[in-house]
Amino acid sequence: MTLTRRRFNQAILAALAAGALPLTAATAELVEGRDWVPISPPQPGDAADKIEVLEFFSYGCPHCRELHPLVTVWATRLPEDVALRRIPVSFGRAAWANLARLYLALELTGDLAKLDMAVFDAIHDQRAKLFTRESIVDWVKTQGVAANAFAEAFDSFAVQTRLARSDQLVRQYRIDAVPRLTVAGRYAVVGREAKGHEDLLAIADALIAQARARRTAAAAQGD
Repeated sequence: MTLTRRRFNQAILAALAAGALPLTAATAELVEGRDWVPISPPQPGDAADKIEVLEFFSYGCPHCRELHPLVTVWATRLPEDVALRRIPVSFGRAAWANLARLYLALELTGDLAKLDMAVFDAIHDQRAKLFTRESIVDWVKTQGVAANAFAEAFDSFAVQTRLARSDQLVRQYRIDAVPRLTVAGRYAVVGREAKGHEDLLAIADALIAQARARRTAAAAQGD
């Protein structure tokens, strides 16, 4: 059965009445084209039982740097049915591809939590030029990470495969700017009238609620 707009709206109201969704003005005031744009065609997520939020970003992007501390806190408050996944982009730039590999290699070696914000700070505050393999490996070594293990991860097939997957997701989601948050493979946050990064996260929260209502309605129809 198809999920009509009328049934979708009924599902949202039912979920709100049951307390399944936060009753916020943002949920009622979302405007397509202003707050969000549809992802067409909708994309399947990697976690079928979760509402998947993707954050497309680059260490080289100053706006991503500004958003990162907010997203880090926001992620700790996400409901259990929501999964956040970060996707480093390259946009075909060799320098940004190396930054994406830096992120993926840190994730592989287990050093991401330690150095994630430090990479942003090094590039945007200290003007470190972490755009080549050599400069990246040298910098990581100064941060107390085993250079040989990191270099092996940086050059690994696993990192190369994940970078290719990230580039594929950028194409499939038609990402043309960062930072960009997407929700449930259906909605991309644009926030054309957002006054700050906090507004983008508020829109994402409302879209998560919207996606949850859609899933609830679809499940009810399947009963």
